[in-house]
Amino acid sequence: MGARAGIVVTGTEVLTGRVQDLNGPWLADQLLELGVELAHITMCGDRPADIEAQLRFLAAEGVDLIITTGGLGPTADDMTVETVARFTDRKLVLDNRLEVMIADIVSRLMVRFPNVDAEAVRAANRKQALIPDGADVLDPVGTAPGVVVPGKPTVVVLPGPPRELQPMWPSALRTAAVQEAIADRTAYRQEMVRMFGVPESGLADTLREAERSVAGFGRLEITTCLRRGELEVVTRYEPDAAETYTELMALLRGRHGDAIFSEDGSRVDDQVARLLAGRRIATAESCTGGLLAARLTDLAGSSVYVAGAVVAYANDAKTGLLGVDPALIEAHGAVSEPVAEAMADGALSRFGADTAVAITGIAGPGGGTDEKPIGTVCFSLKLADGTTVTRAMRMPGGRADVRERSTTVAMHLLRRALS
Repeated sequence: MGARAGIVVTGTEVLTGRVQDLNGPWLADQLLELGVELAHITMCGDRPADIEAQLRFLAAEGVDLIITTGGLGPTADDMTVETVARFTDRKLVLDNRLEVMIADIVSRLMVRFPNVDAEAVRAANRKQALIPDGADVLDPVGTAPGVVVPGKPTVVVLPGPPRELQPMWPSALRTAAVQEAIADRTAYRQEMVRMFGVPESGLADTLREAERSVAGFGRLEITTCLRRGELEVVTRYEPDAAETYTELMALLRGRHGDAIFSEDGSRVDDQVARLLAGRRIATAESCTGGLLAARLTDLAGSSVYVAGAVVAYANDAKTGLLGVDPALIEAHGAVSEPVAEAMADGALSRFGADTAVAITGIAGPGGGTDEKPIGTVCFSLKLADGTTVTRAMRMPGGRADVRERSTTVAMHLLRRALS
């Protein structure tokens, strides 16, 4: 069955959404790399009864390892260590070495606050030197130490701030208790395929066919996610199921070959960055308000040169900044394929670029008509050699969805035109 783990994220501020949980996803990735199956991530406030309920739930699920995050500070609401001690039926004992270490850390911090009673602060922090009897101490990165409590399950108690938790994680892994808990881990493989231009329902139908026709399909753990208008298909499997994954990929290519743009997990942004290397690109945008230009500029580590960008909402801005003929706008409307082409021509000319993309659309709310409802967006890509690709599409969702999806469509137009 392999080693299984559960994560308990504690903190009322996280539970209520005031602070975003970054620890759960980060630890999930670490466990995946180790070959440990993550069974559950649970979340609860800073209440001992609720924390203990999560611990008991995960223990009842038969996990080998429980990781808790948060609740290790000096204040009264930081109750994780005490709760874990009670759950594991261990007494809390004062670790003298740890107390000295914390006192030294606190005294150095208090130099900046000369009017604070340092002894009172040290007394408050002494609480952090109480650990479950027999536990392994993880020395603090900030002021809060972590602990590893051996048992079935083994419990790893980590601090809440990611800047403290992440450097402490390797120390936890090195303990004998954690190594024993994850001894049955499996070296899984994970592959990611990215698609564009296929609906989730179409992929779901293909996966149902795979379930019927691909031998050993049940050995593949497949998750799909729609992100920025693209479908991400992540498959996790044990090494001896590689042939089954090969059969699945053959089926996916046969049905959705035109939609698959990445089989190695690379993003469209990565691919466009390579294709644009050595080129000069310019953009002309209305409904997306410069988001495409920003996305192109953010292609980190690439040699993409964004020559310039124009954001032109008003018709006179399209005319004055991009040279769009007012008669063209009058005849076809600002949201039209002819105007998108004229905007792309204007961007090429104005910035001396060899590649240009224009986007004009109706993101809403308001402004839509029966002929051109909200979500209507027109794209035009032009290259200096005369290549032109123009499209009109209807984007689902609200303003933010339309704007984000439109930039993704533009990136895929670039990918296809330059490939």
